[in-house]
Amino acid sequence: MTASNTRRKRLSALVFTALCALLLASVALASSAVAAGLPAYKLSYIRTTHHTPLMVAAVKGEEFKSFGTYLKPLIPREKYELMVDGKPIAVIDLVLSKSGSESATMFAQGQIDLAMASVTAIMAGIDKGTKMHIVAPLQTEGMALVAPKDAKYTDFASFIAFVKASKLPVKIGYHSPTSAPKILLERALKEAGLSVTENPNDYKAKVLLADLKETSNMLPALATRQVEAIVGPSPFPEVAVSKGAGKVVFDLRDMPPKGFWHDFPCCVVAASDAIIKADPKVVKALVDLTLKTNTWCNTNRAEVAKISADWIGIDLAAAQNSTLVFLPGFTQAWVRWAGVYMDLLDGMGNFKGSLKGKKIDEVKPLLFDFSFAGQPKK
Repeated sequence: MTASNTRRKRLSALVFTALCALLLASVALASSAVAAGLPAYKLSYIRTTHHTPLMVAAVKGEEFKSFGTYLKPLIPREKYELMVDGKPIAVIDLVLSKSGSESATMFAQGQIDLAMASVTAIMAGIDKGTKMHIVAPLQTEGMALVAPKDAKYTDFASFIAFVKASKLPVKIGYHSPTSAPKILLERALKEAGLSVTENPNDYKAKVLLADLKETSNMLPALATRQVEAIVGPSPFPEVAVSKGAGKVVFDLRDMPPKGFWHDFPCCVVAASDAIIKADPKVVKALVDLTLKTNTWCNTNRAEVAKISADWIGIDLAAAQNSTLVFLPGFTQAWVRWAGVYMDLLDGMGNFKGSLKGKKIDEVKPLLFDFSFAGQPKK
């Protein structure tokens, strides 16, 4: 064995030993935090730019100390101390979810305490009896229909014409049955006079909506022509364009009637009734951090794009093309739009329980807890 080979092996052994030591130190630190008597809670999120504020707060850490609450990393991207006025009040474990509907299921099963998910998924869960409330808004818009680059349609009108001329149902993939993109598109297609089905054996329908189960399946399904288009949240439309896998046919905000779908709410922060009752100060701290981070994200878009691109694993260009607007709090207009979602879901037969046949003013206490983010402003 040569001297150089020996040195390389020794160097590799030293690097491996150092990495192991760092890992053990991180685990020990996390364990000591829990052992110190801090409560531990699980917060689920989805790898989407819609949940960028969580990623930003996790990466910026103590740089957000001036907010009064911030996240101190124990195991980066996995476990954090929730700090308030410089003192830890809880350990937050991040849980990666495939969709809002999965997050709602995890709430129902008691597997998580908090979540970032679509408002429609949380509504559907509450309708089924899951004990949770919406405690803060996250963002609006950021949803689009994407098709292969060679698709002949280029906007909503030409897409509708293509569907009407097709002899077979046009197959459109979505990632979750209660996702906002799927709900909005389905309503717009029906308003355009198209019959929509989720039954693959229904050849009389003009559109077949296909459940792709999770966001990671959308681009492969499009690339392999398993579907003729996909509808989904950012960053998947932008990633499809940056990778040359597809083109954005239209943003859902541009569907007719003109201007109706602008500023539509999408994702929210939800909390289980159990944590709201047992540890409201933790919910309050996370809501405060989220809303202040939302405002920071709106004014620091270049840095936000870098953070989300690195965390999610997408091209920087795709993250930079995001048009999301993050919200500093509830507004009366936001709540009215949430009511439109309720009407859409109810009109399509999605509600079977406590929200069936209801208007939002009748069920606000069932859906929302405004005590953390404040009452909706004008």
